[in-house]
Amino acid sequence: MCIAEARSGGHRPRAEHGVSLVELIIFIVVVSIGVAGVVGALSMATRASADPLIQKQALAIAEGLLEEVQLQPFTYCDPDDPNAASALSAADCTGGVGGVNDENRLPLGPETGEARTSATTPYDNVSDYNTYQMPAGITDPTGAAIPLLGGYSARVDIVNQALAPVLASDSLRITVTVNGPGPPGSNTKVVLDGYRMRYAPNALP
Repeated sequence: MCIAEARSGGHRPRAEHGVSLVELIIFIVVVSIGVAGVVGALSMATRASADPLIQKQALAIAEGLLEEVQLQPFTYCDPDDPNAASALSAADCTGGVGGVNDENRLPLGPETGEARTSATTPYDNVSDYNTYQMPAGITDPTGAAIPLLGGYSARVDIVNQALAPVLASDSLRITVTVNGPGPPGSNTKVVLDGYRMRYAPNALP
């Protein structure tokens, strides 16, 4: 009787609660690695957060300059030529084909005295913009500097390019290159191409 009571009346060990020291250390290590990864990602995102803004601004500049060029007339003769409104080909321009008023003469570029920012003799044809550059800061067509764009530069290159069935003499490829602020070799660069056809050869500005 006493033996049975002693066996049945003994104390059972209580269930364990909490975590062991090893589990706690593992938990701390895992959490630390996760936090370090998140902090590193946020730091990288913060450092690179300016790049998308510069890229978008450079693209906006390129689009604006390309639109400015494409909206210019693409006539046979320089719009200042007295025959510009009636010419049927460059042969009708003063000086004929390849003359000073032939807007398709090579190399493409502005006539003597013309400048994008001139109030009296501004660029008045698409081809005038060939090799035009804004090396230090972006300006509007009047020559006024646009605030906060002093670190950007832009260049326009124009070449004849046939787009069948349009002949090369009646089609221009316009390439606008914009560089963002930063040291040479590491700055943002945007290159945008567009085309202009001679669909209104006598339309004057």
